[in-house]
Amino acid sequence: MAGAAKDTAERPAEEEEYRLSICSKLCYAIGGAPNQVAGSAAAFFLQIYLLDIAHITPFHASLVLFVGKASGAVTDPVAGFFISKSRWTKVGRLMPWMLACTPFTVVSYFFMWYLPPFVSGRVAWYLTFYCLFQALTTLFQVPYSALTMFLSTDQKERDSATAYRMTMEVLGTLIGAALQGQIVASAHLSHHCTVNPPVNTTDTWHDTPSFPDPTDPLSHQAKVYMIAAGVIGGVYLLGIVILFLGVKEKDDPYALNSDRAIPFCKGLGLTMKHGPYVKLTASFLLISTAVQLEQSNFVLFCTHAADLRNHFQYLVVTILVSAAVSIPFWQKFLQRFGKKCAACGISWMIPFAVMLVTIPNLILAYLVAFVSGLSIAASLLLPWSMLPDVVDNFRLQNPHGKGHETIFYSSYVFFTKMSAGIGLGISAAGLEFTGYKPGMCRQSNDVILTLKILIGAVPAILILVGLFILLFYPITEESRKETKLALEVLRRSHQSTENLDDHKEDTSV
Repeated sequence: MAGAAKDTAERPAEEEEYRLSICSKLCYAIGGAPNQVAGSAAAFFLQIYLLDIAHITPFHASLVLFVGKASGAVTDPVAGFFISKSRWTKVGRLMPWMLACTPFTVVSYFFMWYLPPFVSGRVAWYLTFYCLFQALTTLFQVPYSALTMFLSTDQKERDSATAYRMTMEVLGTLIGAALQGQIVASAHLSHHCTVNPPVNTTDTWHDTPSFPDPTDPLSHQAKVYMIAAGVIGGVYLLGIVILFLGVKEKDDPYALNSDRAIPFCKGLGLTMKHGPYVKLTASFLLISTAVQLEQSNFVLFCTHAADLRNHFQYLVVTILVSAAVSIPFWQKFLQRFGKKCAACGISWMIPFAVMLVTIPNLILAYLVAFVSGLSIAASLLLPWSMLPDVVDNFRLQNPHGKGHETIFYSSYVFFTKMSAGIGLGISAAGLEFTGYKPGMCRQSNDVILTLKILIGAVPAILILVGLFILLFYPITEESRKETKLALEVLRRSHQSTENLDDHKEDTSV
């Protein structure tokens, strides 16, 4: 009876120990927002910047986008390898990586939006700095994502921290798109492009540039992009300061002092054989590619295929406001009905996107933007909420290894980035093949048809296939609870073993 009473008294103390304050969750969430601010600006505007401001061909733009994404993807396992071998420091094992890479990320991001005075070497310029930016953001994102596992051992607390993080990241995405959209909107407006063309559209109208080639780095078009880059660079610095001051990283509570880190290659092999992880990654690999295609081609679609040139920045804001507001709804939904059930919300955007492609109407465009925001919020929240469950499941099957968290997170980001890079490269190459002409007021019918396919049909197919794969994801709400109880027993047994070892050492002394 006394032992039972003691266990009952210890449980609230342990729960309190691993409970996160609202301030800690907010600081953790704010720390990741700058990556989303910059990523949002690049996702929505980099392709149109390269085509219409830097005046490089669609083929070279596809090369920049694909190689940049690929460099970030390749950096993921490399970052995971070195981070998994990092030693514990006064500020943690993951925090030093985030602190060290942030200043270089800011510099590379600024030069990614700088228009060099030379023309012949522009492709190499943007390729270099976009690759650097992708690699450096990976060095930040891998430890930041893995930090979720070192905030608390309580699944509810981790899910709550993930919901805070997703809400703030969607807000960061909103801020990035809104800042970039409002600052650079004037760079994409041209008076004679807003005038209704004659009914019999001539080749002259098609071939009229919407603005002169801004070869001068101090031109208005180039200057507004550099201003936006400087503002977002300041957001980066603010975010890392808040993360460092407000978040305390905890060591692995399940690992014994005698446990050794899993070798990276062995851990990667075990990861690729772990069924729940393979199914989760395959599913959201396709879904994230669909979302990336929507983001990167949406501004081009509004400008050239839907005659919404003067509304694209407001439509982007509508998407992101809808996503930000709906994150708490999805968090409550998945807590009540389960995470696999919440995935159905990702498919909501499909019929509305198809309607916009077939009936390009302003009111319908705003409705599509709102519903797309709901779906994007679900697609952002779910994988990062489900991945800790996969890591816990792996931990239960491999109780005497540690350091595998970064392997899971880095390999997941690797696959999603690589698939997004392939998707963006193919979409830009498709525009090149159909004859996209940078800076022109009107594009050919083939280009317009390609943009409609990239916005409607391709994302719909990818999302449906991804959701079909997710049906076979084996971790349910019941199995999550069983895993939580088993890990709690494991943690207590480890604590008892270490206390016994300490007692033996004291006795021998």
